Amino acid sequence: MATSDFWQKVSSSVSAPEWSAGTTAPGHQYAGGTSRLWMFLDVVTVLLAAILSTLFYFGIGPIVGVKEFWHGTLIEGRSMGLLLALLGGFIVALILISRQLHLYTPARLNGFLHEQRLTLQACFTAGLLLTGTIYVIQATNIPRSIVFITLGLVLVAQSIRRLTYRMLLYRRYEHGMGTRNVLIVGTGPEAHALRHHLESIRHLGYTFKGFIDLPGSRSRFATSSGDVVGSLGSLFECARQQFVDEIFFTMPCERGMVQEVLEKARANCIDLRVVPDMYDGLAWNSPIEYIGQFPTIPLHTGRVPEVELMFKRLLDIVFSTAALAMLSPVLLAIAIAIKLDSKGPVFYASERIGKKARVFKCLKFRTMVQDAENRRAEIMHMNERDGVLFKISNDPRITKVGTLLRKYSLDELPQFFNVLKGHMSVVGPRPPIASEVREYKLSHLRRLDVTPGITGLWQVQGRQDPSFDSYVSLDVAYIENWSIWLDIKIILRTVAVVFAGTGT
Repeated sequence: MATSDFWQKVSSSVSAPEWSAGTTAPGHQYAGGTSRLWMFLDVVTVLLAAILSTLFYFGIGPIVGVKEFWHGTLIEGRSMGLLLALLGGFIVALILISRQLHLYTPARLNGFLHEQRLTLQACFTAGLLLTGTIYVIQATNIPRSIVFITLGLVLVAQSIRRLTYRMLLYRRYEHGMGTRNVLIVGTGPEAHALRHHLESIRHLGYTFKGFIDLPGSRSRFATSSGDVVGSLGSLFECARQQFVDEIFFTMPCERGMVQEVLEKARANCIDLRVVPDMYDGLAWNSPIEYIGQFPTIPLHTGRVPEVELMFKRLLDIVFSTAALAMLSPVLLAIAIAIKLDSKGPVFYASERIGKKARVFKCLKFRTMVQDAENRRAEIMHMNERDGVLFKISNDPRITKVGTLLRKYSLDELPQFFNVLKGHMSVVGPRPPIASEVREYKLSHLRRLDVTPGITGLWQVQGRQDPSFDSYVSLDVAYIENWSIWLDIKIILRTVAVVFAGTGT
C-alpha cells in the first residue's frame, strides 16, 4: 500500500479527540531555505559557466587561468575588480529577475514548458543587462564570445537542472512520496471541480483525502457519502487523522468563521487556501497562486526546513550505502547462521506504518521461529510494556541466533535497504505495526508526521523505559527539536549502545 489507505480502516477505532491548538504538524510548503538553495545553485552555475567559457576561449588550463585572472592579465586592459563587478552584477540581475518570475516557487505550481520559458526569459533579460553595461562602459577588449558562451551555458545548465529536479519530483509523486494531503471545505460544483483537477493532474503532487460539509450548504453530495469525512466542527480532527497538509475553501462562509479556521490552521501549521470569490477583504493582500490551472489564494502557508531535510536525505543515502558496503561480510555471515540455526527464511518482512500512515515492508533478519506470529496470542500475558507497546525480554519464540542478534541490534541491519528506498531514515521514530496504530489516541499520530528511522531518541535514551507515554514524548521531542546535528549525535550514541549490548 503506497498511500495512507490504512488510515481509512482504523480511523473509526481512534480514541476521542485530543486535538489542541498547541499541537503542531509540520507543513511541506516551499521554505525560504529552499529558495536560498536555488539562488546559491544559480550563483555556482554562473561562475562555472564563466570559468569554462573563458578557459575554452583562451585555450588555457585552470591553473594558468587562475594565475592570470589574479594578476589582472587574463584580459588585457581590464582589472580583476571590473570583471568581478560585471559578473556579480549579472548574478544579482539573474537572481532578482528569477525571483520576480517566481522561478524559486514550488515546481508543482508551474508547468514544465512554462518553467522553461521563464528560465529563458530570465537568462535573456539578465544577459541584455550585462551586454548593455559592457557597451555603455565601452569594454571593447572583453571578448563577446566569452559573454555569449557564458549566457548559453547558464541557460542550458539551468534548464537541465530544473528538468532533472522536476523528473525526480514526479517520480517521487508516482511512488506516493512527498505528496501533500488535502481536504476540501464545501461540496458544491467548485469543490468537485477542484477535486477532479487535483486528481487528474498527478504531477501537482496532491492527494485528495475528503470533503468537509458545511452547515446549511446545498450539496449534490449526500453527507453519508464516503467522500465527506466530516463537518466544519470536526475539521482539524479530520485533518489530524488524514495527515492533511493543506485545506481548500471552495465556498463562501462568514468572515468570522474563516478567520477562526485561519487561526487554527496557523496554530497547527496547516496551509490554508481559498478559491477566489470572496471573503470580504480577508485576502486583499494575498497573491493568487495557480494550482495547475486552478486559481487559489493562500491565506496561510507553513514553513519547513527543506534544505536541512535534503541534507538529511543525503546523509541517509551516504550512511546507508557505506554501512551496507562495509558490513556486507557480516550480513552474509548472519544469513548463514540464521539458516543453520532454524528453519525458515533469512529475512522477516513485516508491514509497518510509515510517514502519513503509509504502509511499507520493513526488513529485518529473522530472530524468531517461523510461526512466531501465530503464537503471539499465547504469550500476550507476558507483555512487559504498558498500553500499546508489546515487548518481552525472554520471549520464548526467539531463536538462539536471534538472541545474539537482538542483543547487539544486528537484526535491524537490513533496514538500511528501507532507508535507500526512502521508506525509512537512519534516525527517526520507530515504525509501528498496524495493531499499535489502531490503539493510538489522536495526539499519538504526531509520531507519523515524519519518516520513521532505524534508531532514534528513544533507542538511545529510554530503551528500557516500559512507559508508552515516555516512548511518545521522546519521539515528539525529537520531531520538535530536530536538526542534522541531533541526528549525528543520536547515530554516535547508537553505536555506543550497540557495542554495549543493551538491546533486547
